[in-house]
Amino acid sequence: MNQAIFEAISTGDAKQTPKLIQQDLDAGIAANIILTESMIPAMRHIGDLFARNEVYVPQMLIAARAMNAGLALIEPVLADTGHQPLARVCIGTVKGDLHDIGKNIVAMMLKGAGFEVMDLGTDCDAATFQEAVDEGAQAICLSALLTTTLPYMKQVINHFSGNNQVRIIIGGAPVTQAYADEIQADGFGGNAVEAVYAVARSLGIAMR
Repeated sequence: MNQAIFEAISTGDAKQTPKLIQQDLDAGIAANIILTESMIPAMRHIGDLFARNEVYVPQMLIAARAMNAGLALIEPVLADTGHQPLARVCIGTVKGDLHDIGKNIVAMMLKGAGFEVMDLGTDCDAATFQEAVDEGAQAICLSALLTTTLPYMKQVINHFSGNNQVRIIIGGAPVTQAYADEIQADGFGGNAVEAVYAVARSLGIAMR
C-alpha cells in the first residue's frame, strides 16, 4: 500500500491524490496495483468510518471527490491494460426525485470497491434504466429520498420482472428492508457501505 495515496483519499485531498498516483505510475507501478492496494482500501476505510458514524456526509463527499480525481487519471490506463471491473452497475435516483447526494456517495463507494459505475443522474424513468441494461449493466441501484417517489421503485422492478439477468438494489432515507422485501427487490442498502455489499451479494461476488 502507498500510505500517502491512502491518506490523501481518506482525508479528501483532491489535489494531492492524482499527483501521488502519477508518481507511482512514473515509477512503474501497475495501475491495477495502485487501485487495489491503495485507492480501494482508502474508500473502504472511509466507508467503514461512515458506517460507524465516525465520519459524516461532508467527509464522505470530500473523500469521494479525491477518489474521483484519482480515478480520472487511472481509469484510461486501466482500460489500456484490459483491467476488468468486478461488474457493471448503473445507479440513478428514480423518476420524480431530484436528490443526488446519497446516490453520489453510493456511486463513489461502488467505484472504490472495483465496480464499473454508470451514473444515470436523477429523475430516471424505467426507460433510462433499460438503456443502461442494454449497454451491459448487470445490476441497477435505485435511490429515492422522497416517500412520494418510492412507488416508482416498484414500477422499475415490474419493468424488469421478466429479466433474470439483472439485479435491482434499492436504498435511500425512507427505504427499509421491509419495503425492499415487499416490492421484491434483490437487495437493500441502509447506507453506502451496505449498498456495496448488497450489490456484490446479488451478483454472487465475494467482497473482502
